[in-house]
Amino acid sequence: MNSILLIAHAPLAHALRQCALHVFPEAEAGIAALDVQARAAPEESLAAARILLAQLGGRSPQSQVLVLTDVFGATPCNVAQQLVDGVRSRLVAGVNLPMLLRAVSYRHESLDALVQRAIAGGTAGVMQVAVAAPQNQVRRAFSDQDIRDHQQ
Repeated sequence: MNSILLIAHAPLAHALRQCALHVFPEAEAGIAALDVQARAAPEESLAAARILLAQLGGRSPQSQVLVLTDVFGATPCNVAQQLVDGVRSRLVAGVNLPMLLRAVSYRHESLDALVQRAIAGGTAGVMQVAVAAPQNQVRRAFSDQDIRDHQQ
């Protein structure tokens, strides 16, 4: 089963992990988080990320890790890029909660399939939500006649 490593600006990584564990408490051992602090040196964050990756990847010889980060080009993503090898680990930037939940749901699939599922979940989770009419009734424009409808 694949593991997931979240690397994001503090406190996002741990917050996303907590949300995922709220839905999937049994996945605790397979999800790790690294919050990159604002004033931390990238080398410190990379060292911490390597430890977490080794812990997640060391579960079995076939274990693979999906690394999710928040903003492409920012320090957490740059750290993650130095971390992944493209074989036993893959990197996806732009993490959101729908992406993470989809990844956790399908962590038993191949790493390539997991990457595609995560991206699809993250993309599908972003949408404009229409404002519903009260009690699902059609709204109509107000006019003076509306208050006299009962007098007809």
